[in-house]
Amino acid sequence: MNKLYFAVLTSLVAHAYHAHAQGNELAQEIAFNISKNRADIALTEFAQQSNMTIIVPYDKVVSVTTRELVGTYSVADAAINLLEGSGLHLSVNNNGQLFIRTDNDLEGKHSMLHKNKLSTAVVLAISSLATAQTLAQESQAKDIEELVVTGYRGSLLKSLDEKRNSINAKESIMAEDIGKFPDLNIAESIQRVPGVAISREGGEGRNITLRGFSPSFTRTTLNGMEVPAGSDGLDSGGVTINASRAFDFHVFASELFNRVDIQKTSTASMEEGGIAGTVDLYSAKPFDFDGFKAAASLQNGYNDLSKESDPRLALMVSDTFLDDTLGALFSVAYSDRTVRQEGFGTVRWTTPVATNNIYPTTANPVVNGDIAEDNCALNGSAVAPINCLWAPRLPRADYFGNDQSRLGVTTSLQYRPSDKAEITLDILHSELSNDRVNYNSMEWFLTHNAITPLEITVHPDGKRILAGTYDDVESWIESRDQTSDSKFDQYVLSGEFELSESFTLNAMIGKATNEADREEVRFYYISDSHQYSFDFTDNPHIPKVSWGEGYDYYDPENYQVTTASNRSNYVKKDNLTSKVDLTFNQDDYSIKTGIAYNDRKVESREGSGNYPAAFSAVGYLKDFPVSDFGKGLDGDLVPFPVADFDAIYRDNIIRKEYTDNLGAAWIVGEETLAAFIEFNNNVELGSMLLKTNFGLRAVNTDVTSQAWIKGSAVEVDRDYQNFLPSMNLALDVTEDVVTRLSYGKSMTRPSLGSLNIAAPNFGYTTRTVSNLGNPGLKPYESNDIDLSGEWYFAEESLLAVNYFYKNVTTSLTTDIIEKMVDAEFHDAILSDPQYDPAYNADPRVVPYTHYIPVNDNEGFDVKGYELIYQQALSFLPGFMSNMGVVTNFTHVSAGDMTGLSENSYNMTVYYEEDQYGLRLSANNRDDYLLSIPGGNGHVAEMKYGPTHVDFSSFYHFSDNLTVTFEVINLTDEEERIYGTGDGTMDLTREINHTGRQFFVGVRYSL
Repeated sequence: MNKLYFAVLTSLVAHAYHAHAQGNELAQEIAFNISKNRADIALTEFAQQSNMTIIVPYDKVVSVTTRELVGTYSVADAAINLLEGSGLHLSVNNNGQLFIRTDNDLEGKHSMLHKNKLSTAVVLAISSLATAQTLAQESQAKDIEELVVTGYRGSLLKSLDEKRNSINAKESIMAEDIGKFPDLNIAESIQRVPGVAISREGGEGRNITLRGFSPSFTRTTLNGMEVPAGSDGLDSGGVTINASRAFDFHVFASELFNRVDIQKTSTASMEEGGIAGTVDLYSAKPFDFDGFKAAASLQNGYNDLSKESDPRLALMVSDTFLDDTLGALFSVAYSDRTVRQEGFGTVRWTTPVATNNIYPTTANPVVNGDIAEDNCALNGSAVAPINCLWAPRLPRADYFGNDQSRLGVTTSLQYRPSDKAEITLDILHSELSNDRVNYNSMEWFLTHNAITPLEITVHPDGKRILAGTYDDVESWIESRDQTSDSKFDQYVLSGEFELSESFTLNAMIGKATNEADREEVRFYYISDSHQYSFDFTDNPHIPKVSWGEGYDYYDPENYQVTTASNRSNYVKKDNLTSKVDLTFNQDDYSIKTGIAYNDRKVESREGSGNYPAAFSAVGYLKDFPVSDFGKGLDGDLVPFPVADFDAIYRDNIIRKEYTDNLGAAWIVGEETLAAFIEFNNNVELGSMLLKTNFGLRAVNTDVTSQAWIKGSAVEVDRDYQNFLPSMNLALDVTEDVVTRLSYGKSMTRPSLGSLNIAAPNFGYTTRTVSNLGNPGLKPYESNDIDLSGEWYFAEESLLAVNYFYKNVTTSLTTDIIEKMVDAEFHDAILSDPQYDPAYNADPRVVPYTHYIPVNDNEGFDVKGYELIYQQALSFLPGFMSNMGVVTNFTHVSAGDMTGLSENSYNMTVYYEEDQYGLRLSANNRDDYLLSIPGGNGHVAEMKYGPTHVDFSSFYHFSDNLTVTFEVINLTDEEERIYGTGDGTMDLTREINHTGRQFFVGVRYSL
């Protein structure tokens, strides 16, 4: 098999020093005199004057113009100056040969090993021994092949090069082609990176955890500025509307992006805020491509549970004008998604003793089996042993139906008035809309003293009820109608200016806004009391259920309707960022300094609607909306009657008209001003090259928390300062081995909920304060150490191990503190009608006992390691040489940390050749902690760690036309939350699935 020619995407500086380790050719000082000209002519003169041989792709340079080069430079610096702004770069391949590459070399055509005859792509070997014209004529007579790695393998190769040449610990994900990201969901692409796990909702990736830290510890930027992104969610996700620092990745279509960087260690020039790390998202720009580019894709998605077909389409067009001084790019992506999530839930198990509410003393059930607890007691008094048995609180079948639409639009304009200036305007708009109905068939076991156990079967462990029959049970059929919208807008103006040969100025100003709102109407259809039975014998998660003989579960005459909720929620997040960086460049080192200003604000509001009196269900109840309820689950789900919302709205029983609840409204703002200085240097240690990065970042944060309390406007202002040193060392031990050592101090600001002062509870007779945030909180702080070794043992290959240790020195906890009430609350308290001076509780003179969040300096440690193996198996014989594997494993240890899976792994096996390819990816994480202690008497609450398997394939009909087939969630993996009871049990809170998603698509590119 022909040896591949790999277009290596690495920076000139890195390659120049690489070559210098082999010899001094690139470091030699030479007097150059080259006029501004066509690149093929200028490179010919460059090769002649430097007395060096350079391989040049003639067809890619003939239309490019290079800068004037006059003066004495090293060959490396001369190449930088000559080619700056041209989209061309001087590189060194593995054989030590110099060649010219373009920014777009790996975008290429679709083929993995695309072969261009010299009739369409002339490769010139330019040297001082012959002119370019002579060599071009000789080359055209030969049948030389240019082999370029593209597609998924090209994406992996570009990602490897980014990692290899980075000064800090970093992972990258690159688009396979214009508008083609490796996965259909950004979060699901990021989960392929070592150290990353994701949480899903409705079968789609939503948030990420990085190295064990919850989503709010990871900072996310888009086109260079920190951005907010939030939406609403299901009850199972624990979210009404995301008003936290966590980033909802599912708001955006993956087609809008061409690159994601995951920064695992910090530098001083990076903005602060992410102890876990920073995720940098980049949308495409016109100067990323050579001239005109266009791509369009159309997919049809089919879900085997919902049996619905949904469209997904994307279009991107980019071009450059006026001799490549002006560029414009436009992209749009739209998709519909029909989600059907089904399952069974208990809304936790509990015991009557744990709820301080026991079965009637007159109950005398038949008990089958042995109860482990012999001495069951409540408040010191003996009670019947059945009161110590765990049983479901609200056994119910669950159905969540969601019609979702997602729209994304980007525009990028770039202007390059000269070789020394480049200005970019990026605009991005995204919308995510959900129209959701939720149905739950609850049986009311919350009040144990109101139901009568008739017969129970005890589980073999003696701790829980395996099966039971009860009398006097009410059905509470819950029906919810929810609509939500999330809109995101970002505008970023940035520029890079070469002030002189040594100084470069980078500046940007950007604004991002995310508005999310949700309206919810919720009814309970409460039945007459009846008998009810459940039996978990055949399935520990989904029981068989039945109702007493003679009771008609579906008769609307048996139900009264009460309104549980009629409200709206609204969250608006605003970020304004401006920053200026100045870099001083010299041959062996650079110094970078800058300032950054951020103004972030989050506003939350809640509205209340009308609550009608209870009414009969007659005329307002309908049959279950699907005929195959429970399909694909290992258990039976019984259909149940649900609310007829159309009839309710038609008769104007309830209105979606809302009045602001001022007592629930709050605003938290943060203004930050930061300055940094950073020193980068390259040091030769014998045959090794040491790249160093040292820096210090200082930041001041002003916090403002506002709310309406007891009829009074209250504002609390606080501030704090942080100093964040950082160091990154990367040692090129050999041509193929890199070792890294990093140290840094990082920070994550307190959660917005802990800063929120809305709706506090002041107890005047008890002199207590609760449900109050603390704007005076300092941020989480951590001392971070990373150590890694990377062996690039073959082309497209890597074997690496990363060790990380984070000593979190400052964190948050809730504590009981006796102190004076802050002065900002005095007027609100004194004007409260419930306050009476007779209580002797004047907040100005009497301390109150506060139950509030405070800083905890005891700290905790997070440590772990990552193992990475990646290889193109080109050494295998025959067709197997087109295979490859990408895999990683992460172990994290952090004690009882929510959201942390101790172990996780990713594996992708792919096969790609010129015309077609396919890949199979699997992702797994251990079960992870949701809360400790868990609710309703559980020691803890956990979430099952699923194994998700995805499949992707393509077939190229031509260089322009491609057909794709993809399967998401190939095994229809179940999601499950469970409680641990006494710490040794597995008691399902809810289990559900969303089906497999199939996508057939066509893609056309120019």
